[in-house]
Amino acid sequence: MRIKELPCTERPYEKLELYGEKALSNAELLAIIIKTGTKEETSVTVAQRILRLNNDEQAEDNLNFLRNISIKELMQIKGIGKIKAIQIKAVCEICTRMSRPADYRQIQVKKPKDIATLLMPDLKLTKREVAKVIILNSKNYIEKVVDVSLGGSNFASISIRDVLNEVIKMQAPKFIIVHNHPSGDSKPSKQDVSFTNKLYEVSKIMGIELVDHIVIGNMNFTSIFEQDVKNMKG
Repeated sequence: MRIKELPCTERPYEKLELYGEKALSNAELLAIIIKTGTKEETSVTVAQRILRLNNDEQAEDNLNFLRNISIKELMQIKGIGKIKAIQIKAVCEICTRMSRPADYRQIQVKKPKDIATLLMPDLKLTKREVAKVIILNSKNYIEKVVDVSLGGSNFASISIRDVLNEVIKMQAPKFIIVHNHPSGDSKPSKQDVSFTNKLYEVSKIMGIELVDHIVIGNMNFTSIFEQDVKNMKG
């Protein structure tokens, strides 16, 4: 049965208009994005097959898996060509960006959780290790968030120069470094702690304060300074 043959109240477009977006299932919302199905299947059925790409049985209703599916993987589904795959990826990125604060500079960092709350939506499901430097002013308000590593296999491969480059350029008094663990476990490795100690010492010599190093997992985070504060500042 084609979408046009369904009752108006069951067609995704009309249903959203009549009852609002919250009344639609994940498949119906996705069907609106992909617009058309195939000769054999409606757009809703094609959308349901996309949703079956989610391998996490514990999070069956969670759409976050779409962020990490490639365009090629989407195109393996009959009815999903390059344009539709690109549209899906674009919507995923829009959702990610919408979850960010409109202006980082309005945020004052008072505790590690402030940074974790800010960056976890971006980092918790990232399949690559990514490191960011949070540049702060003297009152701990965020001045800038800078990516210092993209796609590396190991956080330890980052150089101290890479981390401090933008901090020095902006003549900032303080900064925080954040990176994720794709495994989902936020427990810092020995390399993480060793690098943090070196970075702390170099920053101190240069008159810059390393406020913290925070590791992001999947819905969890660890502050290396809180965990190992004696070694960091003792």
